Amino acid sequence: MIRTLKRLLFMLLLVVIVAGGYYGYAFYQFAEDIQAPNVIEHRQEPGETTKAAEMPVWDGKDRVNILLMGVDRRGMKNNGLPRSDSMMLVSVDPVTKRYDLFSILRDTYVEIPGHGSSRINAAIVEGGPELAMETVSQLTGLSVDRYVITDFEGFRHLIDAVGGVEIDVEKNMRYRDPTDKGMYDIDLKKGLQRLDGTKALQYVRFRHDATSDYTRTERQRKLMAALASQMKNGTTLIQLPSILKQITPYVQTNISSMDMLKLAGLGLSLDTQQPGQYQLPPMGTFRESHRAGSVLIPDVDKVQAFIQEALQPPLKEEKETSSIPQQTSSDTQR
Repeated sequence: MIRTLKRLLFMLLLVVIVAGGYYGYAFYQFAEDIQAPNVIEHRQEPGETTKAAEMPVWDGKDRVNILLMGVDRRGMKNNGLPRSDSMMLVSVDPVTKRYDLFSILRDTYVEIPGHGSSRINAAIVEGGPELAMETVSQLTGLSVDRYVITDFEGFRHLIDAVGGVEIDVEKNMRYRDPTDKGMYDIDLKKGLQRLDGTKALQYVRFRHDATSDYTRTERQRKLMAALASQMKNGTTLIQLPSILKQITPYVQTNISSMDMLKLAGLGLSLDTQQPGQYQLPPMGTFRESHRAGSVLIPDVDKVQAFIQEALQPPLKEEKETSSIPQQTSSDTQR
């Protein structure tokens, strides 16, 4: 009996080692493959000063900030760089096992180092993801040296690869896109439902309501939080090697393979139920202007103070209620 039990334990251990090696290799290969310029390729111009930032070694203990950029490549020619259609900063604290999502409004008018002032989503056009990270660092006061980029097709493939994502669509959404022969039209019904890649893309792109980009970015954070929670689902984890293989052609990053493995391990322990979700610049920290069109001019000092307060860990006696109120669409209307 004891000998049989030992054999069973040995077989179980062997299965765990083989499975761990398989998943580890799949993730390592994915991390290697998305180092290539799968989404955009920045061509260095003569005399250009923007260079790839030296990647600091991450010990897995310090806070890490990752810039997520969704780009719209429709109509781009000759490897031109598209503006970022959406920008979101993910700040992860390995100590508290908490992550925060900061949506950056694309009409935020900022100083782009070496290129004057413009909307923040133009930074990637002027100097690629490196300049985009530098510009976001300057706005937020955080060290941002890692990025992940995808486009419309990459987003759709990711959502389809995980089997869709469950979202409570808050209202009917309809919009006729005049480009691409209706490929990117929006037609969603109100209610709780599982969105496939096409429908999820419609959900995060819709901005034709009273508060425009404010509620659009709120929906993006809502979907990202739901996706992060779903990725910890047992069924999704089993399918992870297949998922990674499907989305590889549509993702680009500068995160090293080893750091990617560390982040993957950390992701399993993160609290994905109540991430901090914020808009940048937050209400009360910017003024609207019609310079170069309708733009938002932020008070950088106030923006950075807001971020530092948001990143403070909640007090022990306030574990269930964060000291920083979550921003909602109603906040943006005040």
